[in-house]
Order: sequence, then structure tokens, then C-alpha cells
Amino acid sequence: MASQLFVIDPIARLNPAKDSSVALMQAAQRAGEHVWVCTIADLSAAPVPGDHRHGHGAWVVATPVNCEPWFELGDPQLLPLNAFPRVWMRKDPPVDEAYLYATHLLELGERQGVRVLNRPASLRAWNEKLSALRWSQLMAPTLVASRVTALAAFTAEHGEVVLKPLGGRAGQGVVFASAATPGLRALLELVTGQEQLPVMVQAFLPGVSAGDKRILLVDGEPLGAVNRIPAGGEFRSNLAVGGAPEVTELTAAERAICAELAPALRAEGLFFVGIDVIDGLLSEINVTSPTGVREVERLAGIPLADQTMARLLAA
Repeated sequence: MASQLFVIDPIARLNPAKDSSVALMQAAQRAGEHVWVCTIADLSAAPVPGDHRHGHGAWVVATPVNCEPWFELGDPQLLPLNAFPRVWMRKDPPVDEAYLYATHLLELGERQGVRVLNRPASLRAWNEKLSALRWSQLMAPTLVASRVTALAAFTAEHGEVVLKPLGGRAGQGVVFASAATPGLRALLELVTGQEQLPVMVQAFLPGVSAGDKRILLVDGEPLGAVNRIPAGGEFRSNLAVGGAPEVTELTAAERAICAELAPALRAEGLFFVGIDVIDGLLSEINVTSPTGVREVERLAGIPLADQTMARLLAA
């Protein structure tokens, strides 16, 4: 029986009712796969015994887990990473120094035949805010800059804007501002760290009040979506900050966005991706640890995790 390894945050922190990683692990087990887990701290590199072609290989202290009921752990074992034909990199952001080093260690496993989901090089290259700029024609007016003067001019041009830290997640640190905001320049100094860090500023889309749609793409194909409605008095719709999920269907424009992204996602090994669309415009491309599986399954009745696993095992 084949095995899959999930690189995750400590398993006790995961919420089986909400967490997409849990949904995928349980689907793997239902598909007849052995499920193992580890954290990024459990990855290592060491010489490959008797094999000078590869030099150093990737190793992992992995723990088998029975996902039903949630959860029962076995005994940890030190194993070569290529003991697992498929490895899921599902560690939540931030994409910090430890995360980046983990992607390098996972690449050692790739060179030994492991399929890592998503591809480590692409996890490094696809910042979840900046990667959408490849399709800027599909986005609201956007600027990425560090200089306060440039950010203030953009804000003056568009009237109302949203400021996004490039390393943020789950809506954290996202700020609404306008040309009339008191102390705007001081705010811009704060979010850029006195012009030391670039931030993304986008024209505010009033249509966000009707929801921010999370679309989950598997090997480039949209398999499900959930609309997230901001809580009262809030413009951010992320579920982590109180957004309410509701069932939804994809529009023709949203399907066109998915079709335009699909070739690049497939070419760069981004097997499981969540894109965010507001008022028909692309907002973000989430590649590190996309969420939304449980909401799609519960609201739309789509067995998204099982469909994802079936596509992976058939590849």
C-alpha cells in the first residue's frame, strides 16, 4: 500500500471540522493510502548510503496517523523522503526563513523521484499577492511600491484603496484607506516600515460586500468554490476574520479566469491552488496551504477532497 506524507503544523492544532489538510488526509486514507505526518522541523538532509550520484538526500522523522477517528498517531520513524511517492507541503504561512529552507530540503526529495505538492520551487516563486500580477489585466488597478509618494498618488487617483502586506495571510494586516484618511502619509510610512518594505495597494472594490469568492483548482481545473461574505462593519471577507461562507456557482467570467491561469499552474507544478475573485476580478493566488475544502463539501455537497485525491492517484 502506498503512503503519502503531509508536512503540516503540529497535528493537534488542526481543526478536523474546518481544516483542508485534514480533509485531504482523510481522503487519502479512504483511497487506501497510508497517511504520515511531520512538521518542517522534522526534515533533514544527510548522505545517501552507497549512492554517490545524489550526494545528500532528504530524510524525515515521520509519524503514521490513523485519520478516522481524528486522530491516532503511531510511532515516529526516520525515513528517506523517497519512501513517500507523494508529499504534501501544507505548512501554513508565514513563508519565513524556516519555510524557505524546508522547500530546499523537499527539493532534494524531488530529485529522488518524490512528487511534492505544491512544487517547492513554485512555492518560493509564487508570492500569493505578487503572483497575480502575471495576469494584471484580470485584476483591479494595482500598485506595488515602497515609496510613500507613489502610494499616496495612487490613493489620490482611485479615492478608496486597500493596502495589503505582501507576506500577510487570512486578511491579516489588510487596511482600508482613502484619499481623505487623516494621517494617510503616516499610515503609509507605518505599513512600509518607513519605506523599507513594498506593499500592494489596490483600488477598493465595493462589490466585496456581495462576497469574495474562493475557487479551488486541482491540476488547473476548478472543482469547487465558496463565497465569503464580510461580517457587519468589516470589508475583509476571510473566514479567519469572521467572514460567512455561502454556497455559490462560478460565472462565465470566473471560469475564464481559471482557464487563463490553468496552463501556468500545471506547468509550474501547482496542483492544489485557491484563487480569490472579487466582483469578477482576480485578487490573489493562494499556493501555500489553500483552504475552503470543508466549506465547499458542506455547502455544495461536492466531495472535493475525494475528487482531488482521485486525480492525484490517477496522474
